[in-house]
Amino acid sequence: MRRTYVYGGRPYAVVYRGYYYRGLPYYGYVPPYYYAPAFYGWAYNPWLAPVSWRWGWAADPWYGYYGYYFTPYPVYPYPALWLTDFLLAETLRAAYEAQAPANAQAEAAAPAVYVSKDTNANATALTPETKQAIADEVKVQLAAEQAAANNPQPAAAPSNDQVPEALDPKVRTFIVSNTLSQQTADGTMCSLSSGDVLTRIANTPDANQNVQVLVTSSQTNDCQPGTQLALPLQDLQDMHNDFRQKIDAGLQTLADNQGKNGMASSPPADPKPVEEGQAQPDTDAASQLDQQQNDADRAEAEVQQSM
Repeated sequence: MRRTYVYGGRPYAVVYRGYYYRGLPYYGYVPPYYYAPAFYGWAYNPWLAPVSWRWGWAADPWYGYYGYYFTPYPVYPYPALWLTDFLLAETLRAAYEAQAPANAQAEAAAPAVYVSKDTNANATALTPETKQAIADEVKVQLAAEQAAANNPQPAAAPSNDQVPEALDPKVRTFIVSNTLSQQTADGTMCSLSSGDVLTRIANTPDANQNVQVLVTSSQTNDCQPGTQLALPLQDLQDMHNDFRQKIDAGLQTLADNQGKNGMASSPPADPKPVEEGQAQPDTDAASQLDQQQNDADRAEAEVQQSM
């Protein structure tokens, strides 16, 4: 399956391979490239000296907005920590940009009572232990991609009973990639936002294809850390797909910046296209999204006028 995304007005495509598990369809991320095995080794092992290369986030609005929750490492002894900050930053940046119009409307409508997340006294923060769990998950994925690069296999036919990667015993930590509303064991509802972190605590889904997870870290007004939830397996697989996609984007950023601005030098990245991971984006995706936004704005305006 090809899915087209639009960022900064530029469309790009991501490919997913379909299969079935317990009679339901699932989709797994297919990387567009595999890098040279030596590059994965460089990205997996400690650097000879800690790296302090940064992205210039300090001036970005999203960084201040989530300042209570996300604090980058001061230096990076090994690349998995750098990729952890990259993953979290990209997730939070995208979430901020998606909700920026709504935040602006709320602030304009009630400037006296609008409270930004970074000033909320009840805010929580990502702990070093949580970030280390993400970094460990990053290393699992780097090792898997290095093995695939060492021994590329032809695309397998869709399976009628393939276990989703989200249930892999090595995959336990998930970064929420979309806003979700979930029911707790006592029947109350709570939300999960992009950038919250979950730990899978069950190995198999129940009869409804839900999997027990523990909220490890969460933002203001979301499900409290320590809350147990039954989350649809499809949602976990979507999070894992997004996780892998962002790791590949981080690897490309590492490859583009190696040996520059304090970043350690790497062996040649030498990306090789993965045939089944290549696809062209829909050329009219941007115009379709613009039209959808215009239709939504028009509908909202009509509702406001009728009130």
